[in-house]
Amino acid sequence: MHPIRIAPSLLSCDFSRIAEEVAKVESCGADWLHVDVMDGHFVPNITIGPPVVAKIKEVATTPLDVHLMIEDPLSHADSFLDAGADVFTFHLEIVEKIDPMKLIDKVKSRGRKVAMAMNPDGNPHDLSPFLPCLDMVLVMSVFPGFGGQKFMPEVLDHVRVIRDELGFTGEIEMDGGIGPENIAACAEVGTNAFVAGTAVFGAEDVGQRITDLRETATKSRPG
Repeated sequence: MHPIRIAPSLLSCDFSRIAEEVAKVESCGADWLHVDVMDGHFVPNITIGPPVVAKIKEVATTPLDVHLMIEDPLSHADSFLDAGADVFTFHLEIVEKIDPMKLIDKVKSRGRKVAMAMNPDGNPHDLSPFLPCLDMVLVMSVFPGFGGQKFMPEVLDHVRVIRDELGFTGEIEMDGGIGPENIAACAEVGTNAFVAGTAVFGAEDVGQRITDLRETATKSRPG
């Protein structure tokens, strides 16, 4: 059984104090640091590129969970791997534009974890050809592009299909509006990694929030 992982989303942190924000959530028990990369094309927002990821890597002591919401992750793969991506996630929605197996092989050849993300309106069965090669699937519980959106409970069925019907034994991560009110439902269907932005960085007591999220998920997971 995969460990419960809490991955605070740095998209919700104070970027003017990012080194302090990283240190704070790490000291409070964060397992991964979730880094959202957006190109203004695949999603309407623009965030950061490899130089900023590299600077985060310099101060981080926990793995960087890098979520590439970009149109051409294959061309930029080496840049983000060189910058320090420990978990490299690209989207199911762009696999017809690139050679997904070439990208998966590239990431694995660098000794990193490779994951595929799917949007809320995606079909989890479309992941089937890739599942044997993936370390993780990221199920988006909001449409990607901006933080602070409301969790979409209908995506819980995607996790059920991936875990139970398709038999995926790797890690499953959920991203979008995750907080104390819904993390139990996510864990119950087989999610083990949880991206939390506002719920963590907006909490009065960040350490207690991470502890509470982890304990709730642990109690709620199947088996």
